[in-house]
Amino acid sequence: MLNEEVPHLQASFDSAFVIPFGDTGFGITQYMLYAILVWIIVLAVVMLVGKRLTLVPNNQFVNMVEYGYQMVRNSIGEGTIGHGYKKHIPLLATLFFFILVSNFIGLIPGAKAATGSLQINWALSIVAFVYFNYWGIKTHGGWGYIKSIAPSGLPAVMVPIIWVFEFVSMVIRVLTLAVRLYGNMFAGHMALGVFALFTSTFLISMINGAGAIGGISILWLLFEIFMYALETLVAFLQAYVFTILTAVYINLATSSH
Repeated sequence: MLNEEVPHLQASFDSAFVIPFGDTGFGITQYMLYAILVWIIVLAVVMLVGKRLTLVPNNQFVNMVEYGYQMVRNSIGEGTIGHGYKKHIPLLATLFFFILVSNFIGLIPGAKAATGSLQINWALSIVAFVYFNYWGIKTHGGWGYIKSIAPSGLPAVMVPIIWVFEFVSMVIRVLTLAVRLYGNMFAGHMALGVFALFTSTFLISMINGAGAIGGISILWLLFEIFMYALETLVAFLQAYVFTILTAVYINLATSSH
């Protein structure tokens, strides 16, 4: 049974057109729909919280969202970028809350995380990549930014070599951002799915009269709950890591080094 269900589980994570555009080979996938849903949720939360902000906190949900924003503003923005960090907070906060909400939605049984699609993660990474390069060029100027890719103070003969290594390192950031987020979310959801299959198998065996399986099924259920709690933590950490890495790249692009 498990040999049949695991490939089916894996296939369920593949992108598929839910709204095809005729026979063009293009359409809207389930991940795109969830990305739109996340955008609507984040927009609604921002508008709702913005209207309910008070000098004295009196709403737990508003406090929670405000705490998340303050963490992005102070811990990630100010702590990582430093001077001039405020102008980058809108992007950082948008990335953080979009990824966070997407990851949490993916924990709902039967739902999909938009970040479970490599294409969505590519889009997020490209936004971050274009953004920090734009601010690097705006800060140093076109030629100045190109020269700043290699650290200052190097012997002249070493500058071209180090520049090439640093340039390649900068370019692959768009890849590492996307793959890191996708790999962690896909692996976590696959693990939850596999453990859920094991739990259901043991429970069915127990119902069918294999009493000795009962204890094992309960242990698997408890382990599934533990894994679910762990994946909830991972969902938050991945949003945090993606956002703080973006802030680090902004700092590297705009600072003098």
